[in-house]
Amino acid sequence: MSTEALVQIRGVSYARGARAIFEAIDLEIPRGKITAILGPSGGGKTTLLRLIGGQLTPASGQVMIFGRDVNTLSTPALYAARKRMGMLFQSGALLTDLDVFDNVAFPLREHTTLSESMIRSVVLMKLEVVGLRAARHLFPRELSGGMARRVALARAIVLDPEMIMYDEPFAGQDPISMGILVRLIRELNETLGLTSIIVSHDVTETASIADQMYLIAGGKVVGHGSSAELLASQQAGVAQFMHGNPDGPMPFHYPGAPYLDDLLNPTST
Repeated sequence: MSTEALVQIRGVSYARGARAIFEAIDLEIPRGKITAILGPSGGGKTTLLRLIGGQLTPASGQVMIFGRDVNTLSTPALYAARKRMGMLFQSGALLTDLDVFDNVAFPLREHTTLSESMIRSVVLMKLEVVGLRAARHLFPRELSGGMARRVALARAIVLDPEMIMYDEPFAGQDPISMGILVRLIRELNETLGLTSIIVSHDVTETASIADQMYLIAGGKVVGHGSSAELLASQQAGVAQFMHGNPDGPMPFHYPGAPYLDDLLNPTST
C-alpha cells in the first residue's frame, strides 16, 4: 500500500444479519485526489463511509485513516480524527431552526474557541466560496435543493478538513445545480489540497471529476481504475453499470427466495 494513501481498506468484511455487504474488499484513497465509489443502490456505498468514519466496525479487516486503524482509536482520538474529515450528507442535514449563517457556524462554535468576530469572518469566507454569502440570513425551508446542498458543503469545509466524504452529492439536483456542485468539488479539491471521496451512482457527473473510481457490487470490488478505463471496460458487470445496461450480472431483484415459492407459501410473510 502506498504511504501517500490517506485511507486504506484492507480485507474488510461486513454483514447485516445473514446478508454480506462486503467480502474482504481492498481500497486505497490517495491523498489530494478525488476517489469515486460507484455501485448500484443498496450495494453498501454509504456503509463504506460509515466504516471510514468509525460509526460501524467491520467483522474482519482494517480501516486505516491517517495511518491508524480507526477501530483501535480511543473515543477522544476518534473524535479528533473526525475533525479532520468533512461530511456532505445526502440529505444535506441542515438544522432547520438555524439560518444559513448559524448552520455553517455551528461546528466552529462546538469545536473551537474562536471569537464571534473571527467566526463571522470564517463563515462569510466559506459561504462566499459556495456563492451564498448573501443568503446567510435565510432558513433551510427558504432554500432550493441545490442551495441547501451548497450550504451543507460550506459547513463541511468550515473546519478546514483534510478529507471530505460526499454521500450522493448529485442526487435530486437539477442540471444547473449539479453542474455547480461538480465544479465546486473539483475546485475545492484543487485549491484547498483536499482528499475527496464521492459515493454516487451518477456515472457521468462523477466520471468527469474523479481521479480514480471503484465499482462495488455483490460485496466485492468489481472494477477499479481511471474514469476512462472503467468506461472502456469490457467486463460484463462494469460495462452494465457504467453504461446503464438493463441486462447483465448485476441483478434487479433484492436477493431472496424464488417468486413462485413465496407466492405459494403463505407462511413466508
